[in-house]
Amino acid sequence: MRNSALLLLLAITGGSVHLTQANAEDVGASAHVAEQPAQTGVFAHVPEKARVRGNPLEHDSAAIVAGKKLFGQHCAQCHGAVAEGGKKAPSLHIAEVQNATPGALFWILSNGIVRRGMPDWSKLPEAQRWQITSYIRSLRHAPMSQPAGTHEHAPQKQ
Repeated sequence: MRNSALLLLLAITGGSVHLTQANAEDVGASAHVAEQPAQTGVFAHVPEKARVRGNPLEHDSAAIVAGKKLFGQHCAQCHGAVAEGGKKAPSLHIAEVQNATPGALFWILSNGIVRRGMPDWSKLPEAQRWQITSYIRSLRHAPMSQPAGTHEHAPQKQ
């Protein structure tokens, strides 16, 4: 279990973790790291001023619905229809993304990650980038089989 956690941590951070001891027992004591705001991998490069920026649409449920539509138009081709990830881009359900602040997500959307193939979306209006940020943040409350912003009370097939 602890070795699996270490491998997951290394995969998420792109192998940028440096341990002073190769003892998996010592790594297990750091299990609380996933609960901290993401400052590893691509998020380590987000300026602090951007990281602490709040989402002006945070409490707007319509922003999630609009963000889902925009995600489908601009992001799903690489990240998958329900942000599950694919060959070109990672899942947005992972802890590193879901623990990131809204400001950090907005900064990544606005600036891209060119070395990893993600374009910058700075040409989208700021409000639309915040809507996509709202949708991505809503994924923490939705299983991958039930995309956020969909109706949970839809009739079930029998």
